[in-house]
Amino acid sequence: MALPVEEWRLYAARRWAALEPELRERLAAASLHDTLRLGCGLLRPEAEAAVLQRLCRRARTDKEPAAARCYREEGNRLFGRRRYGAAVKLYSQAAAHELHGSPEVSVCFANRSAALFHLGYFEVCLEDIARAESHGYPDRLLPKVLLRKAECLLCLGRLQDAADALSVVENKIAMDGIMTSPMHQTLLKKLSQLKIKIREKESCPEPAQESGSNIQRKMEIWEENDSIAGASSSLSLKFDIERGRHLVASQNILPGQSLLKEEAFVSVLCPRESFLQQDSSEAAWDSRLTNADLYCHHCLRQLLASVPCRGCSYTKYCSQNCADVAWEQYHRTECSLGALLLTLGVFCHVALRTVLLAGFAEVSRLVEWSHDGDKEPHNPEARCKHLNEAPAGIRGIPGCNENGQYQSSYRAVFNLLPHTEKHSPEHKFMCMLSVVAICKQLQEAGLEAAVLNQESSEDWSKPKTCEKSSGELSPELKTMAEAMLRHVLQLQCNAQAITVMQESGSRDGAVVNNEPVRLATAFFPVLSLLNHSCCPNTSVSFSGTAATVRASQPIPRGQEIFHCYGPHQCRMRVAERQQLLGQYFFECHCQACLDELESGVKSVVTLRNSFCCPSCQAPVQGEDMLCCSNEACAISVSRESLSRRLRDLQQQMKKALGVLRDGKADQAIKMLLKCQMDAGNFLSPEHLLMGEMEDHLAQVYATLGKWQEAARHLERSIEIVEMHHGPSSIEIGQELFKLAQILFNGFAVSEALSTIERAEEILSVHCGPQSTQIQELQEMKTCLSELPKSILQRT
Repeated sequence: MALPVEEWRLYAARRWAALEPELRERLAAASLHDTLRLGCGLLRPEAEAAVLQRLCRRARTDKEPAAARCYREEGNRLFGRRRYGAAVKLYSQAAAHELHGSPEVSVCFANRSAALFHLGYFEVCLEDIARAESHGYPDRLLPKVLLRKAECLLCLGRLQDAADALSVVENKIAMDGIMTSPMHQTLLKKLSQLKIKIREKESCPEPAQESGSNIQRKMEIWEENDSIAGASSSLSLKFDIERGRHLVASQNILPGQSLLKEEAFVSVLCPRESFLQQDSSEAAWDSRLTNADLYCHHCLRQLLASVPCRGCSYTKYCSQNCADVAWEQYHRTECSLGALLLTLGVFCHVALRTVLLAGFAEVSRLVEWSHDGDKEPHNPEARCKHLNEAPAGIRGIPGCNENGQYQSSYRAVFNLLPHTEKHSPEHKFMCMLSVVAICKQLQEAGLEAAVLNQESSEDWSKPKTCEKSSGELSPELKTMAEAMLRHVLQLQCNAQAITVMQESGSRDGAVVNNEPVRLATAFFPVLSLLNHSCCPNTSVSFSGTAATVRASQPIPRGQEIFHCYGPHQCRMRVAERQQLLGQYFFECHCQACLDELESGVKSVVTLRNSFCCPSCQAPVQGEDMLCCSNEACAISVSRESLSRRLRDLQQQMKKALGVLRDGKADQAIKMLLKCQMDAGNFLSPEHLLMGEMEDHLAQVYATLGKWQEAARHLERSIEIVEMHHGPSSIEIGQELFKLAQILFNGFAVSEALSTIERAEEILSVHCGPQSTQIQELQEMKTCLSELPKSILQRT
């Protein structure tokens, strides 16, 4: 979650309410520098420490060997039942909880390598075998692991390496002397079998595989902007008091054209809220998987066999390289603060990591410069003038460097507006308490030198000692705290959610059902230049920590480039959108809002997501009390009663999907058909929920291999989705992708080819020609196109 846990927010609210009115007024009007100076004088170190210590017990981030044993035993149980994928994840959790360098962690890696071997991940299996060896895997068990290594090499076609590995095993067995136990006899038998396989492969080599794919992938045309890092040359940067910094098309832009490619300056993986457990007992270890278990904490790539952090159980990486880079750049400081950072929320974590990546020298320089602008904090014109007079000769537009270039740099991040005067005084006070708590913990843990970049790499692993007994923060840490406070406030308007498409629903592999999930929170200083529109002209996609912005429609020269901050005209009414956008401290005047407000006509969302008469199914009218529009019926019903029926219906749909996950497809169909019948009695035929039910029915029929029925229901879903989102929306692209899979599996060749073509056209605009879904569509198209002509003619 973005903000601290509720208990800490309530504690901060009580502290604020207890302050003298005069002091609250001073804090409300204070600059960031003065807020921190005044706030530090109000701290009650013992009280704050006691509250946070209690809350941090709920966030289990330490290494716990007892948990490791539990996970490893459960992994062994699932391995015995041949559930190798689940076993891999449990062995990963076990490795994360074992103490760094302990022999037990080597057993976790060895066990995981066995599961990976059965899944066919031979390269990753070899990596785990190497990890097991380097962590001191027991000598008596080593021959079994080395035989697995030889078998992996054999499967990969590396015959000489496999033969060398077998020689090592033979020498190992010879050195250990004569072995007569059943296990040793099994090893000798396996050794003999592998040697025979190697000789067979050497005498009859397999034909060489064709390198590369026959699929022709479109290459994106890209010419980088000289003034804006990562931006296309088709954009220009503008600035005015009303709109601030913004991007404008300097030439006509076509749909699908890439406009911006940017690596996040900083990103932090979002944990689930339930990670903070209510019960800290050891009775039951939580084996549920979260994003923290599924994605690399540094590069955000999906994990298969994670590399655990050397100091905590929470942080995991996709490779040793990511682990080493993260440790050097920021995690050596964050590691011991894991529970505190989870307690105080992602925004505080992003703020800390931002200053760690920037370095104390740059942070100190920009904080000192910002104090001149604090003299007129409530004067926007004076603040903009100050921004234009930034250090090192910045000219023209705030955030640009001395050469007039806007880069994805700390300077650009620092110049994002914190809207200090617009945040509530209570919120600023709570944020101040939070960042000071982090800095105090850094000081007490002896990490101040590391934060200030005064510690050599040789000192990183040395035990830390607290040098200060005083509760007062050092001047340097106060500077870091002030910068962190600025970044926490900036994030409310400038935080960018990094999303990924995750598989959901049935796991049978026939049809992949994807849904967007928030993965991380990040600062993208160049992407932050895009202003909001409820009907944007761009689409944003992510790959790891990189964002790509593409035009979703033709953009004429001179038009501003817009990004949707969340509230979209296809999903919400104008009143709902304006209410949500209030958190960004502006009132939306985009064309979609103006048209809806000025015309007085009900939005498409209102009309299509409306109720109908429970008696005759005619449209109903009114606010709290709804009356049937059919004069012959004249039934009236309360909106609350229909809303309650809608909530009950959604619960029944969730139960049906749960039944499907349990493998009871026939029962799920009956439940969904009953939901569909009930919905038809009080929802309009175009209601988005009607489309969701059709989509779920398609999913169930696909699980059963009934492709025609699945296609029929999904086509109806597509009709409703198109009414809501438009024929070229990414939502339609995702639905067509599913339909293409169903038609492909159902061998409906001509329909599949036409659907693939339409899905490819839409998804390439939103996701780019190199996206995973486009590649899969092209593979399906190639497969169908290579069928014999006689079959194509029949279909």
